[in-house]
Amino acid sequence: MSLDPTSLAAERERLAPALAYVEHHVDRFVERLQRLARMPSVSAQAQSLPETADVVEELAQAVGVETEQVPLDGGPPLVIGRVPGSGPRTLQLYNHYDVQPEDPLDLWDSDPFAAELRDGRLWGRGVSDNKGNLVARLCALEAWRQTLGELPLTVSVLFEGEEEIGSPHLHQFTSTARGRRIVTVDGCIWEAGYKDPTGRPTISLGCKGDVYVELRARSANMDLHSSWASVVPNAAWRLTWALATLKDPTTHRCLIPGFYDRVLEPNARSLELADREPLEADEYRELFGIDGFVHGWDGGEARRHLLFDPTCTISGLTSGYQGPGSKTVLPADATAKVDFRLVPDQDPAEIIRLLRRHLDEQGYADVEIVEIEGEGERAARTDPDAPIVGAVVETARAMYGKEPLLLPTMPGTGPQFVLCGQFGVPAVGTGVGNAQSNNHAPNENIIVADFVEGIKHMLWLFDRFGRSPA
Repeated sequence: MSLDPTSLAAERERLAPALAYVEHHVDRFVERLQRLARMPSVSAQAQSLPETADVVEELAQAVGVETEQVPLDGGPPLVIGRVPGSGPRTLQLYNHYDVQPEDPLDLWDSDPFAAELRDGRLWGRGVSDNKGNLVARLCALEAWRQTLGELPLTVSVLFEGEEEIGSPHLHQFTSTARGRRIVTVDGCIWEAGYKDPTGRPTISLGCKGDVYVELRARSANMDLHSSWASVVPNAAWRLTWALATLKDPTTHRCLIPGFYDRVLEPNARSLELADREPLEADEYRELFGIDGFVHGWDGGEARRHLLFDPTCTISGLTSGYQGPGSKTVLPADATAKVDFRLVPDQDPAEIIRLLRRHLDEQGYADVEIVEIEGEGERAARTDPDAPIVGAVVETARAMYGKEPLLLPTMPGTGPQFVLCGQFGVPAVGTGVGNAQSNNHAPNENIIVADFVEGIKHMLWLFDRFGRSPA
């Protein structure tokens, strides 16, 4: 789908009014994002989700999207809609309006939901993951329709409010005949994307899966004086010993029997894409404040393992007294949150069964497993040769003036299988984040200039994918 310089110049000239419109309305577009980012839509706490869905629908309607809200039994509503176009193709935009919890508050430099502008960046929970991308795409629709008229393709939007907790209710929509019809499109622009530490846009062609559980150990019916430790079981030690059976401290491999049995090894094309660009090891060491990657892996080895390895991660531990000063207690209860990032063809339900069997066989039948939300998510992959991939890569090259970094998958997780993979819809991740956006962490941010470029990139993509031969 690459264009010669003459065709590229013609495309740039054709888009010039819309690109100029974006430049003239930056302040208003940023204010639009600030409005959405000030909604504390924390799905883990079921906070402000219906209200945020209303704001999302209003923002979408304001730029000409024909919308409706789809109720989900037990979850917040989907906001779906479309903008009809002249061409035969349909492009779906998938985003989510929920965000991660803002904790720990004391590490933020400003209110997480103030959406404060400072030093050329917008700071706040969700501005990168994922409200910045959501709003950027709506702004692109406005810029096109206000300057160029009818789109050259139909744009379908699907915005959900539970991505950060595993999209446990999305299948209710995609399993219906109407849902399958709406999501069966020619391509999907996925929610996530960022610039790497060198400023190059990254483009990803898949997601890992995930299953998230809570483990719990109990001993006495209350916390006891720690002098009882010589004769009364300690829940914290019990859980710690159980956790130690899950992962080898030397190899870092998961020790659950059968965990790797279904792992589909990456094909030659995926390996070739991963090996084109190693991780910038020195830059990430400085960025993360670490001495190096595990096993001393260099950037090339780290890139492969990051993209293709399943994981077993302790995400949180809670037990006993954790306040200021000392309190000598024997904990009666201990919990750990553990997440497993999965690759094709691992099954989340099977991973939980294998975990339960492993704990039982290791003598920890008393350690409970509590599933957090839903049934987990499967991994998904997109064919690198799909037309939508070429369109995104070529327009990113034209827009940013740099060769984009094309990755066969991203190490994170989303409902790409349930929304796209099971229907054979190619999905491509690209967006407005940066290497220091701090997704899921304090001081989440985007660079305003990246937000503007993300809007413009969508304009290039609408034009290229809509006008290219089907």
